[in-house]
Amino acid sequence: MLGENFLRPEYVHVLLNPLPVYGLAVAVVALMIALLTRKRVALVIALSLIALTSLTAWPTYVYGEAAYDRASAMSDDDGGKWLDEHQARGERCIFAFYILSGLSLLALVAPAKWPASSLPLAGATLVVGIATLCIGGWIAYAGGRVRHKEFRAGPPPSANKGNFD
Repeated sequence: MLGENFLRPEYVHVLLNPLPVYGLAVAVVALMIALLTRKRVALVIALSLIALTSLTAWPTYVYGEAAYDRASAMSDDDGGKWLDEHQARGERCIFAFYILSGLSLLALVAPAKWPASSLPLAGATLVVGIATLCIGGWIAYAGGRVRHKEFRAGPPPSANKGNFD
């Protein structure tokens, strides 16, 4: 029975969706600590975590797209509007996670050839990581309202999909 759930995209999406937000939050804090301590090992670990957690946005997105029909069928009218908003935000902003992953990988490998690039690239990764974390929270904000009526404080979003509100 449990194995059957792993074949359902909506279940896999729910399992994966904390990683690009909570995982990235932990990785950003690790990068802050690494920058403060200026320890290369800590920096490598933090940048690796950022690369990994930001890359998890891709399967989360893919499984979310595959789960749309089932999630829509299980939602009430307001939940359906939030689902459309969640999807639009994800489609509009998924690139931020890919940019962050690429930047963190660059920050990992570039210092081997250009040692002076280590701190500037790590600092840039931190800034982009914080921005991407905010974007992930914005996407998740709409996703949490699809099935959780208790999180709906106001009316559902209008037909202006993916707008910053």
